Amino acid sequence: MEKLLPRQDEILKELEEKGHVLVQDLCEKLNVSSVTIRKDLNYLEGLGLLFRNHGGASKQVRYAYEKNVVEKESINVEAKQAIAKAALSLIQENDSIILASGTTMHYLARMLVNFGPLTVLTSSLRVAIELCNNPHINIIQLGGEVRKSSTSIVGSISEGILKQFSCNKLFLGVDGIDPEFGISTSNAAEAHLNQIMMECADQTVILADSSKLNKKGFGKIAALDQVDYLITDSGISAEGRAELEEMGVSVLAQ
Repeated sequence: MEKLLPRQDEILKELEEKGHVLVQDLCEKLNVSSVTIRKDLNYLEGLGLLFRNHGGASKQVRYAYEKNVVEKESINVEAKQAIAKAALSLIQENDSIILASGTTMHYLARMLVNFGPLTVLTSSLRVAIELCNNPHINIIQLGGEVRKSSTSIVGSISEGILKQFSCNKLFLGVDGIDPEFGISTSNAAEAHLNQIMMECADQTVILADSSKLNKKGFGKIAALDQVDYLITDSGISAEGRAELEEMGVSVLAQ
């Protein structure tokens, strides 16, 4: 690799420590102009050492892409299981809850095996099948178009059914959590269904490992000030946590 300038090495050091850097902060720290910093970031991005984004750069690409549910099941398994276990503390007997689709929801459904009485409304076929093992859980499966990549239901039929219910809490997995863009997913139909789920629930609980932080999916679901809880793993930075909490999100890091 080409030899970097000391200033560029310092930028990479900051990025390694924080995960995300801002042009303005780098200007102040390194006492150079924003033009110089932007040239450095463009050069470092060309070497594949970072990813540029609005106002700065990050260690990882900021855009989430759609993955098949089978592929997702092999990613961050331990973190997802710990997040699902922590979500149990927010579920009370006789609650009516919504479980959206996603691998973390599958883990949560498995952990509800001895829980109840409870009513669960879900868009996930796999969640519904998992919950059939518990005689104390009343299951309402949304109907409509099957999205095969996530084994879940989307579309106008499911949205119409959903609007007939009111629930205590929504447990929602997302592909991206960005302070400016909000919570998002890589599929537009899923995003629209998730919006309606939020309207039908008193509280919204996001279950997402820290790899989803500072990323954007194609379809925006909602702004972060509409989220009540984020359950994530210890990979969230102190700075990232503080920023979310300033927006009114209660962060539970496992």
